[in-house]
Amino acid sequence: MTDDVLFLSGAQVTRLLDVDTAIASQRAAFTALGSGAADLPAKIMHPSRFDDSVVFAYVSRLSADSGAVAKFGSVNPGNAAAGLPTIHAVVSVLDPVTGRLAAVMDGAAVTTLRTAAASAVAVDTLATPDSTDLAVLGSGTQALAHVRAIARVRDLASVRLWSPTPRHRARAAETLAELGFPAEAAGSAEEAVSGASLVAACTLSTTPVVHGQWLAPGCTVVSVGSFEPTRREVDTDVLRRSAAVVVDDPATAAEHAGPVVDALRTGLLTDLVGLGDVLTGRAVARTAPGDIVSYHSVGLGIQDAAAAWAVVRAAKGERR
Repeated sequence: MTDDVLFLSGAQVTRLLDVDTAIASQRAAFTALGSGAADLPAKIMHPSRFDDSVVFAYVSRLSADSGAVAKFGSVNPGNAAAGLPTIHAVVSVLDPVTGRLAAVMDGAAVTTLRTAAASAVAVDTLATPDSTDLAVLGSGTQALAHVRAIARVRDLASVRLWSPTPRHRARAAETLAELGFPAEAAGSAEEAVSGASLVAACTLSTTPVVHGQWLAPGCTVVSVGSFEPTRREVDTDVLRRSAAVVVDDPATAAEHAGPVVDALRTGLLTDLVGLGDVLTGRAVARTAPGDIVSYHSVGLGIQDAAAAWAVVRAAKGERR
């Protein structure tokens, strides 16, 4: 059985899934979700009773010609202090006809690439065409991936990064400068966000790092770190000032996205807009250039399914 199974390391996944292919996979994922064509069971997010880690499991299927995909892993916030990725996972891909195991691949690489690519799809869909100044909260793997992905859908003129540890944000800015991005480390979160037309929050913070009062008119905010009810990268004012609160999936976000959970419970929010619905024309988010729009992502199995199958197809193409 294992003779025909693809086993792909993180380095192989990263090589096979370039940024543009990752973005295309996520556009396909959310289009399928918006049109009701995908299988998306509820995901599992379970905080550990032993430490601050979170175990997760996703299962999904994108289409009839791509089999089911499952991802199992954990989030370990303490890894950041040691300079290690905070997310580790494994992805299993099943044959669409027989259900036999078709591939096993590094889930951390898939998660990094598909999360940033989905944010790029959100920016391309929600932000004004002239949005070119990006503020990034966070300085780790996901923050760097977001800059690279968003740069594929907007011609970035400036990038300001902030994270709590000065040497981390300075190192991130240097890394991006080496890749040709005009990046600088900001002295505070407010300094990074003020005046920016695009804001990407890529942290595991349990308290807000983005405040609504800092946002410029027309700003588009992306938050990917508030993936469970106890995490809140953005404050209440971000949602209050948003002309539309867009989420990866309304039902999932209502249970898992910390700021969204709070806003629904208090009555601040009564309506969530699915990114897939905007992509398919079933809903409208931005109605004027000066609108503030926020996008809240907790991560969906359909994203992994689309990205994993893009990797499998690329790998099989190389073998021919």
